Amino acid sequence: MLAIRIHETGGPEKICCDDIPPPEPAAGELRLRVEAVGVNFIDTYKRSGLYAVKLPHTLGQEAAGIVTAVGAGVTEFRVGDRVASAAVNGAYAAEAIAPAAQTVRVPAGVDARLAAAVMLQGMTAHYLACDTFPLKPGDTALVHAAAGGVGLLLVQIAKKRGARVFATVGSEAKMPFAREAGADEVFNLNAGNPRKFHEAARAFTSGRGVDVVYDGVGKETFEGSLASLRARGMMVSYGNSSGAVPPFSPLLLSQKGSLFLTRPTLAHYTQTRAELDARSGNLFAWMASGALTVRVGASFPLVAAAEAHRALESRATTGKVVLLPAN
Repeated sequence: MLAIRIHETGGPEKICCDDIPPPEPAAGELRLRVEAVGVNFIDTYKRSGLYAVKLPHTLGQEAAGIVTAVGAGVTEFRVGDRVASAAVNGAYAAEAIAPAAQTVRVPAGVDARLAAAVMLQGMTAHYLACDTFPLKPGDTALVHAAAGGVGLLLVQIAKKRGARVFATVGSEAKMPFAREAGADEVFNLNAGNPRKFHEAARAFTSGRGVDVVYDGVGKETFEGSLASLRARGMMVSYGNSSGAVPPFSPLLLSQKGSLFLTRPTLAHYTQTRAELDARSGNLFAWMASGALTVRVGASFPLVAAAEAHRALESRATTGKVVLLPAN
């Protein structure tokens, strides 16, 4: 079967199309025929070597598809079930393995592309807005990369919870997408001085500062994000699309107003079946009712994974980037 792998780390040119045997599910696992793959920055981190992986490595951890085999002890899924997971082992492939405990059923009527698009980024947006800093009516939030996959969903969920949203985007062309998602104010980081967004965020809150910053950009925005917060506000650093945040002294948090800083990850917010089902269930229900719009901004054939990585890393995409195997 086709598998998109890396044999050494580096740029997108290191991505290879290999022919390997289909994987066999172990106890507690299932195998799915992949119908759609979600492309995420974590895939680029593993490809580049920022996150260490054992080589050769089949990329990808988010996919939707059809169950083709189940391992010992798996009773909640059967061959033929439509499923999705953000914990797939080697999603960039014709068939892949996923732990049954981290897999959910996809409701009838939800397209595989959309299911793949929300498992990682959608549940990330969900836990950020609902648990890491549980937004409530009247709260103010700064959402970076608001026209990206997580950002568009996060803005919508924040508005559902009654928050006011100050959003940043990377170009003028992306501003309408953030506005359509419900952002109250949108700031173009590439217009004028990009480091001035913290001044605009403070103006948005009449000088007080926002209650929370959701920052998946990292290096380029970290200092400005801290400067955007009110005293005892929370900095949520959940990604590093512009590079890792450099080391800094914790004293800085005191100097900026006794700030809170957290670096969450999805695995710690889906530790139980109940939590996984609740998050994915909310997302699927909101999608079905029209309360949450999932934008697939770009689709690529599986064999064009390198091109998809280049598009994502250019930060020129909006919404979700997906790969489609030729099944």
